[in-house]
Amino acid sequence: MKLLLVEDDREGSAYLKRALAEAGHTVDCAFAGREGMQLAVGEPYDVAVLDRMLPQVDGLTILRTMRASGVKTPVLLLTALGGIDDRVEGLEAGGDDYLVKPFAFAELLARINALARRPPSQDAPTAFQVADLKMDLLRRTVMRGGRRIELQPREFHLLEYLMRHAGKVVTRTMLLENVWDFHFDPRTNIVETHVSRLRAKVDRGHAVELIHTVRGAGYCLRAPD
Repeated sequence: MKLLLVEDDREGSAYLKRALAEAGHTVDCAFAGREGMQLAVGEPYDVAVLDRMLPQVDGLTILRTMRASGVKTPVLLLTALGGIDDRVEGLEAGGDDYLVKPFAFAELLARINALARRPPSQDAPTAFQVADLKMDLLRRTVMRGGRRIELQPREFHLLEYLMRHAGKVVTRTMLLENVWDFHFDPRTNIVETHVSRLRAKVDRGHAVELIHTVRGAGYCLRAPD
């Protein structure tokens, strides 16, 4: 895999690059935020590993710029900030996973491999419609009743997953694994919070609700009978 590592600790970065290369990966390194941002937005990578605390431009700014530019590269955030609020902030900025410093290299490698294990999407549909709700993956737009709905990157991904499984119940665990790529319970209400925000944007002002809570099971996006 081709990886991007943005880490200002040059000694630590050199160690990680060498260890990742020994694991069979090609690694581009950046030691400051501006260089990391240019690489992240301008070059294709299988996975990007971003330190949060960087000179010039911090890791969250790089991440938000990537998502705003339509870059879908999976991002693993490295952070010394291990609080729940810090982790949620990183996830809401568009991160796919996080790892708190100090960490074991084996865990870093396992998380990188997990992020890369995503099915290819070249043959996947590029548009979805449920009732009057329309999503265009190429244009990154969502419309309902002819009105555009502005979504944050994570909200867009969440709605995309619900629309791909329209009419079916998706569980909290399914959403954690497929929208956040978590294979563990982060012990936060991150799913419930995002679904609530998404429902407010998609259903508010419409006579018919499309996003439903299935008590004791999960959520379902479905057209009215």
